[in-house]
Amino acid sequence: MELGAFSISLAVKDINASKQFYEKFGFKAFAGDASKGLLIMKNGDHVIGLFQGMFDKNILTFNPGWDSNAQKLAGFTDVREIQRQLKAQGVQLVKEADESGTGPASFVAMDPDGNQILVDQHV
Repeated sequence: MELGAFSISLAVKDINASKQFYEKFGFKAFAGDASKGLLIMKNGDHVIGLFQGMFDKNILTFNPGWDSNAQKLAGFTDVREIQRQLKAQGVQLVKEADESGTGPASFVAMDPDGNQILVDQHV
């Protein structure tokens, strides 16, 4: 199962303070707009999303169909197939992708410690 690009989405209190903090670790703004409460930062292949006022907890995010530069991959496992495989293994989903469609879709699972896992396909 190919999960695509990985990032961690952080629920931050002050996006500018968080931006400045992660810049000290070598991260640079890659996408988004801090004035809108959303900023994606990169250091090599490592990606951190800073989100102010959008959700309450941090989220582990996988993007099927994308590489770490948000570029479309030639081949990948569709989010619906990943969802089917996880459900077949007994993974309970909090939100499911529509199985009948194609293209962009997402689902959410929770790990045993309550961490959200978002599998979010944009292509």
